[in-house]
Amino acid sequence: MGRGLAILLAAMVIGTAQAQDEGTVPRGKASFRTATLVPADGPQLKSAAALVLDYESGTELYAKNSTEVMPIASITKLMTAMVVLDAGLDLEAPLTIAAADVDTLKHTGSRLRVGTVLPRRELLRLALMASENRAAAALARTYPGGTEAFVRAMNVKARIIGMAHTEFVEPTGLDARNVSTAQDLAKLVEAAAGYALIREFTTTPRAQIEVPGTRRTMAFSNSNRLVAHKDWEIEVSKTGFIREAGRCLVMQARVAGRQVIIVLLDSWGKLTRIGDANRIKRWMESSARLPAVSG
Repeated sequence: MGRGLAILLAAMVIGTAQAQDEGTVPRGKASFRTATLVPADGPQLKSAAALVLDYESGTELYAKNSTEVMPIASITKLMTAMVVLDAGLDLEAPLTIAAADVDTLKHTGSRLRVGTVLPRRELLRLALMASENRAAAALARTYPGGTEAFVRAMNVKARIIGMAHTEFVEPTGLDARNVSTAQDLAKLVEAAAGYALIREFTTTPRAQIEVPGTRRTMAFSNSNRLVAHKDWEIEVSKTGFIREAGRCLVMQARVAGRQVIIVLLDSWGKLTRIGDANRIKRWMESSARLPAVSG
């Protein structure tokens, strides 16, 4: 067994002792019951797959192609963050962006130049808030055992939290072979909500990052504009996009007095995932036919 995988399994066994240092709270409320409502008068969503799950009861309020296995793009980074935090690595340790962290698959750009040194905590923030691919790659590369061990740990974690139809091949989401279903991603969001840093970093609207040893600062904005919107109460958020996956968005939020998990996959327009989230919100706020929360 590789050292990285051993660290993950030990963290799963020890659990709360290490996790509480970073604000991890066992949730386990959403039981994903079989009761499912796909109302004919539900919102007309543009996303190819969607799920709205009542967090407290586990009842599906809305589902569309929720069991279809699809590429998930940067939604991947929620799992990347959990694996980093589960390992109990030093969040203040300086990490250097290396040439190995540069995207040679999609050739995406980055404001993190090769040679940039930032604490692991800041790279985690940028991977979650601004979906920085080089940050995610560096977090995996510097994991005990390297990226290969990190990806194994991602897949072990996926099985532990019940993501039976999910596969990860790398930590950024740039590879279309990172696949899941809307139902599995609801479990990912639920698990991610148990980490204080993930809740904080995914809902931070913007941040100024100081580069140690320089006078340079970098301003980053959240890839989900809804986190700064006064009409939304969002606890966890992550966006994703590659051509094969389309525009994706997952959130845990309070809508119409309910704590819900929203999963939107393969939205075809640049603003469609935001539009679909708002359509869900309006539908929930105006619908008198949603099932009562049964706890």
